[in-house]
Amino acid sequence: MKKSFRFIITFGLISCFTQVKSQDFIQHAQVSGTFQADAIAYVNDKSLHINDSTLNGKRLGMNGFALIHYDYKNFSAGLRYEAFLPPLLGFSADAEGSGIANWFVNYKVGNFEVTAGNFYEQFGSGMILRAYEEWTLGYDNSFNGFRVKYKPTSGIYLKGLIGYQRDYWVKYTDGNRGIVKGINGELNFNELIKKMGNSLFRLSIEGSFVSKYEKMPTKTIIRPIPPEGSYEVYQYKLPENVGAWSTAINIGYSNWNLMTEYAYKNENPSALNNYIYHKGQALYSILTYSRKGLGIELSAKRIDNMGFKSRMEETENVLDINFLPPLNPLHLYSFATMYPYATQPNGEMGVHAGIEYTFPKNSFLGGRYGTNFSISYSLIKDIKKEALSPEIPIDSTGTIGYSSNFFAFGDRKFYEDLKVQISKKFTPRFNIIAAYFNQVYDKDVIEGHNNEYGKVYANIGVLDMTYRINDLHSIRLELQTLFTEQDRGNWMGATIEYAIAPKWFFSLGDQYNYGNDNVDEQIHYYNISFGYTHQSTRISLSYGRQDDGLLCVGGICRFVPAYTGFGLTISSNF
Repeated sequence: MKKSFRFIITFGLISCFTQVKSQDFIQHAQVSGTFQADAIAYVNDKSLHINDSTLNGKRLGMNGFALIHYDYKNFSAGLRYEAFLPPLLGFSADAEGSGIANWFVNYKVGNFEVTAGNFYEQFGSGMILRAYEEWTLGYDNSFNGFRVKYKPTSGIYLKGLIGYQRDYWVKYTDGNRGIVKGINGELNFNELIKKMGNSLFRLSIEGSFVSKYEKMPTKTIIRPIPPEGSYEVYQYKLPENVGAWSTAINIGYSNWNLMTEYAYKNENPSALNNYIYHKGQALYSILTYSRKGLGIELSAKRIDNMGFKSRMEETENVLDINFLPPLNPLHLYSFATMYPYATQPNGEMGVHAGIEYTFPKNSFLGGRYGTNFSISYSLIKDIKKEALSPEIPIDSTGTIGYSSNFFAFGDRKFYEDLKVQISKKFTPRFNIIAAYFNQVYDKDVIEGHNNEYGKVYANIGVLDMTYRINDLHSIRLELQTLFTEQDRGNWMGATIEYAIAPKWFFSLGDQYNYGNDNVDEQIHYYNISFGYTHQSTRISLSYGRQDDGLLCVGGICRFVPAYTGFGLTISSNF
């Protein structure tokens, strides 16, 4: 870590001081930064079976980072320091430690740009390459290497990169993860052709290629066979280089826009797919229409064996080379997120439709202030898989795995979500949001169980009321209910918030699992919190219980265990 820090300082000084005076380098530069620390002090809770033994003596957890960014003319540099001492519950134990997690230097000359160090990148929608950071998940798959961008003329954009991915604090050595190389090109015809510059018709195309090299030539598997005590030994030759390519087209006219991307991946046997030699394919398409007061979205997706990691043996949420965009919408209310969907890279097929419309002011349904109405529906199922022969089960190690009709849905429903929401302003100070959700959630598939739970069928209702007392003071009451005959049964919840703009907020809430068949687990998950904001600095304190479950962002999830404790969050930027 110290070597990385010295490299940044040395490289930055050499690059800049050879061109400018030291005074100019300091006075005319821009320095910005961001800081955040999240800490929780855990306490015993008999109802949740939490004690010193279950906490392994780790009564206090803290996740924190500080990011510093320097800009001077065409030169920029930055570093990110992180500390997990120890990580909060639900974060990987591999995150424990502290040091400089990321650093970079960047230089631009005309239409040419080069980055060395750590960087994030995305090709197309991300189906063959996306590196990004999501702090709430503890997720960071950044690249360490070189990236080059070049714009030869208006409307043509080229990118190339090479590097290895971050794996918490594990240093890169030959063989512990792969090296990723990629190129991307985009052609924007509205910028390239002057006559199309102001046209209502929009057109762009994009193409990408990504290759992973990993030093892992063979894998040995031992299988028991009859009679008892007998075994067969299989040795599989694994590809050291795995390539993937994608092409995307974006077409728009006036208020309409259509984006479609197709991705293809060569044979990539790995722990994710049980080491089968099935080629991967993905198709993602989204059609949108937007004008004042009306928005429409239609989308569809098919994923077939598109898990792509820079280490074949990896099954956790690290070292993902690609990102598979989710179809289901992101919900804001807690009961609607109790059963979130996690993308299934080994195979899923889904559709989504959504409409949002605002009834005009002074109309029959709009009333004096207008009314906003939205409805959305998502359905995600398995893909149709057929055995290669009666003697070879689907997904058998060392085989092609299965055959699949590209346009055929499978029989198993993974997830279904219907949302209806109305937002109505009754007076200049009083607003109500009412929402209904109907969800089907395959707990076994999404959470990785072996046919232990089956499907959960949930009906959720929300009533969210806000009253603005004056220009500074407001109060909000949120009521939620969840009905289900599966899992842990019915829930009810209430939250009241009081805000004094722009500095203070106070919140008191409770979620009660009154319908649990186990009386001992009919628990109140209460929470009290308050916060203070001064300019760009925010401090919040909380105390309460946290229910266990999946926390998902963009189809990527981590499991959060139940706990009770005091929480502190401090964030600031300059």
